[in-house]
Amino acid sequence: MVGSQWIRFVHPKPSCSKLVKFVMILAGNHGRSWVFPSFSALLMFGSLACFFVVMGSSFLSIFPSLEGMDYANRNRAIHINGSLVKECNVFDGDWVVDESYPVYNATLCPFLEKGFDCVGNGRRDKDYLKWRWKPKSCEIRKFDVHAILEWLRGKRIVFVGDSLSRTQWESMVCMLMSGVPDRNSVYEVNGNEITKQIRHLAVRFEPFNSTIEFYRSVFLVQPGSVPRHSPKRAKMVLKLDQIDDISRQWINADVLVFNSGHWWSSTKLFEMGWYFQIGGKIKLGMPISKALQFALTTWKSWIDSSVNPHRTQVFFRTFESTSWSRGGHQNCKVTRHPSRKVSTGGERSWISDAIVAAVANTSFPVKLLHVTSMGAFRSDAHVGSWSDNPSVPDCSHWCLPGVPDMWNELLFSFLLSHDTDIV
Repeated sequence: MVGSQWIRFVHPKPSCSKLVKFVMILAGNHGRSWVFPSFSALLMFGSLACFFVVMGSSFLSIFPSLEGMDYANRNRAIHINGSLVKECNVFDGDWVVDESYPVYNATLCPFLEKGFDCVGNGRRDKDYLKWRWKPKSCEIRKFDVHAILEWLRGKRIVFVGDSLSRTQWESMVCMLMSGVPDRNSVYEVNGNEITKQIRHLAVRFEPFNSTIEFYRSVFLVQPGSVPRHSPKRAKMVLKLDQIDDISRQWINADVLVFNSGHWWSSTKLFEMGWYFQIGGKIKLGMPISKALQFALTTWKSWIDSSVNPHRTQVFFRTFESTSWSRGGHQNCKVTRHPSRKVSTGGERSWISDAIVAAVANTSFPVKLLHVTSMGAFRSDAHVGSWSDNPSVPDCSHWCLPGVPDMWNELLFSFLLSHDTDIV
């Protein structure tokens, strides 16, 4: 039953049947002649040819999309009807309307940043809240907050990255809070308000002895002061060969979820006086793409040497699509419904490609959350002008509830599919 959801049965090609029938007729008409052995050989050859055609077609149907396979497909393991299925790419799918969404009420979650609460900031249309991600080859596990809270008992989940990572962290906290009757038993451990300025945030779910944390590390590598005698335009450097020194606090988490991407741009780096450094020497001419690859290599080395694969599951989420129009970052148009055409952010990104390549080459079993194409059509779900500062449009971040909730549902599907490693 499970297999039938992703295996397509293949019937013999009509041309093969006709060929075999034709040869058999000829063999029958000339069976008594001296040419019979030739027709018998032809019949055998045609039959073998059809056999290999059918077997080849069956192979491609059982193992689909081999031609376009990338390293994201290493991460195929979810439960379908209670059984573990290893050949479902949950990131290949479509958005479908689901009236049971959203899974939480933003006004009832004290840990949701005001800037992401689009309804609370005046957005009247709510259709964007009713979309659910549906993989083409299977169904992901339906969100069950009580089952997830039980799985999280005694565990520590850590998100590391930029503000999009913080958005996913806030989404997860709000999703989990929907299953806790006593809201006073859920609290930020240091009493902090949820703001973009704080580098570490941790929400504890006391009844379950679990903590959901966020560490702000937008580049994952160590920032620092420029070396002596550097050009005046250089104000700060990224030490590409050193992991962020806050990384010692990431160790011993049960789940680590990384992201990086939105700060790897000339406007966030060069125009702000940020340059790259390797081995104590500043690299003024290094392109951003090469610098990102170097930083990801440093991250890989840290993962391989510092994280215990028997304790910690590691995920890396790819670059998130944006909906900025071609004219600069002041042209942000949020639609009422998902776009039929791919948004300006596109289904692919050079940043995501670099992340995919880095994850593929780790000796540690890192799982890829390849969400880039998921958001490419969701021009309806960005913050736009419905933030706490409506004069500054925002087509990079997502409204909450919204798209990041589906990132977490996919993450939960992976986590609950297997209690140890995920294929």
